[in-house]
Amino acid sequence: MAQQEFSDAIALLKADHRVVEELFSKFENASGNGKKQQIAEQICDELKIHTLIEEEIFYPALRGKIEDDLLDEAYVEHDGAKVLINDIMAGGSDDEFYDAKVTVLSEEIEHHVKEEEAPSEGMFSQARKTDVDLVALRDQMMTRKEELKQLAQSRGLPPAEPAVVNPRAA
Repeated sequence: MAQQEFSDAIALLKADHRVVEELFSKFENASGNGKKQQIAEQICDELKIHTLIEEEIFYPALRGKIEDDLLDEAYVEHDGAKVLINDIMAGGSDDEFYDAKVTVLSEEIEHHVKEEEAPSEGMFSQARKTDVDLVALRDQMMTRKEELKQLAQSRGLPPAEPAVVNPRAA
């Protein structure tokens, strides 16, 4: 499989955002429970991979170099999405509230993406003003992303694990 080229870590993450946005659009326009469930599961896998590479590689590299509040909120937003991802993956498209859960997940991700990509004050804008080697980060993230994609295809990804929110507290 030919690897797509990205100029740096931010370009990679933005490309992931566009893929997920397209999948959410496909979900909205899909008919039939089987097709919707297939798309929803693809969305969930893409988001699991994306959140892992951000949390394992991108966010730690930025800690102390951009506003801590932005990073803290990003982790919490990821965890909120992970709760929905796990619920969607555990259910089926004929479950009550299935479409609503995917819609709310879409809205949460849209909000998160806006915060990361916001001009001047967003996470990506702040990251570009640091001394972090965004090309080296891209390489690390691409390697990890490929590992996770192979895992998804071979055995499937495990449930998404919240990083900072205690799911039992709910």
